[in-house]
Amino acid sequence: MDELNLDHLTPLTPLSYLERSATVYGDRQAVVDGDVRLTYRQLHERTKRLAGGLAGLGVEPGGRVAFLSPNTHALLEAHYGVPAAGALLVAMNTRLAPAEFGHILEHSGADVLVFDQSLAGEAHRAAEIAGTGVRLIESGGPGSEYERLLDQADSLWLMPDSETSALSINYTSGTTGLPKGVVYHHRGAFLQALAMAYHARLGLDSVYLWTLPMFHTNGWCFPWAVTAAGARHRCLHRVDPGEIWRAIRTEGVTHLCAAPTVLIMLADHPDAAGGAPRPISVMTGGAPPTPALLERLASLGIDVVHLYGLTETFGPAAICDWRPEWSELPVAEQARIKARQGVGNVISGEVRVVDLEGTDVPHDGETIGEIAISGNNVMAGYYRDPDATAAAIPDGWFRTGDLAVKHPDGYVEIRDRKKDIIISGGENISSVEIERVLAAHPAVYEAAVIGEPDPKWGEVPVAVVEVKQGAHVSEEDLIEFVRGKLARFKAPRRVEFGALPRTSTGKIQKHMLRRRSGD
Repeated sequence: MDELNLDHLTPLTPLSYLERSATVYGDRQAVVDGDVRLTYRQLHERTKRLAGGLAGLGVEPGGRVAFLSPNTHALLEAHYGVPAAGALLVAMNTRLAPAEFGHILEHSGADVLVFDQSLAGEAHRAAEIAGTGVRLIESGGPGSEYERLLDQADSLWLMPDSETSALSINYTSGTTGLPKGVVYHHRGAFLQALAMAYHARLGLDSVYLWTLPMFHTNGWCFPWAVTAAGARHRCLHRVDPGEIWRAIRTEGVTHLCAAPTVLIMLADHPDAAGGAPRPISVMTGGAPPTPALLERLASLGIDVVHLYGLTETFGPAAICDWRPEWSELPVAEQARIKARQGVGNVISGEVRVVDLEGTDVPHDGETIGEIAISGNNVMAGYYRDPDATAAAIPDGWFRTGDLAVKHPDGYVEIRDRKKDIIISGGENISSVEIERVLAAHPAVYEAAVIGEPDPKWGEVPVAVVEVKQGAHVSEEDLIEFVRGKLARFKAPRRVEFGALPRTSTGKIQKHMLRRRSGD
């Protein structure tokens, strides 16, 4: 075979999506953020000036630029302007503590911190803690320093020399220690964005509502996916179910991503009455949505696509890919299938379930193993932490820490996190299984189950329950409800009532519940 000529190939990068949309859809509306309206041509011009402005501040290729902001047009621009300067974007979780912000600034070696005016106090305190001399730039309004930076800057647009060059650093939530920096590369972001656009069925007439924080795994790569489709970004600074319903009904919103907690808020809000005027596609992840919740949302015209992934996998690596024949099943059975994590997305490698030796478990829907993922949408590694990288990817397969089964059709279903499985009298009890049953009770808003030490059984399940507004239910009622649907040893030994601690993305913080119980 003659030698192939590959000189014409260019590195894959999500920056190319904005270049294309600015050319093809330049006059189409790209961003709506309060009073700010930007076309794709304007978005492209602003991001080029952001890149030039950062270079003018001394940010060199390979430098790090941190952003502390809700879902604003500035943070969206950062997903293009920072890498277009050759730098790495460090989008910080706005709900972390100042000490955590300071750690991220110091650990990443950020040269610049752009912060929204609503977070000025947190930004200045973080810079003091970091003690690295990071340059602070305030955004949020026509006269802000950020806008002046763009007004005075020359345009710059650096494409990466290599598609495996680092693009961003996403710090984990740090629920079990200091946050770790997950390094993304251009190739993975390009492909993952393409997968999200494909699976979400984004098109020119799509309006994507930013309910998912952009700082969370770079918004599951949707800052690039929506742009690739030429669709409209509708920024939302904070999650407000009333505002979400208003945007659905008056602004043509067609797509959004959200944790199950946000979906519960939407379903229970008074404005949910009457449902959506058009089918709404919602992609959810973070925890398995209960069949009861999926059934309620379907009645409101909201079609939920269940995704699964982690920060280390550029967001969703798996999708519960829906088969047409399943639509003929009873609604309750459809909801049960939709709660599965599914199969690898269109660009993922295989999503395996393996035992301790790394061997695939039987595809019987019963044998539990750990989910392992490999492919283009696995991180380049943890920033400045080679030991943690080697432990997480010991053999080319990233170990997720999630315990699951694989069904005969190849679909994966999570049973629990490794650290959340409850071992009682030698029996493995899935906290997720108990939570799903509790969530089916009409008085329960949401529930979390943890293992509590027991001198006889080793551990016993304990539930913490949030009750719906205006509803009443007793501890005895809930225990009996679970006993009526599961083996008696799986029923919680006791039930506490109260608010559940959550991360900024809606995930329940079980480590806080365990700490509260004295474990």
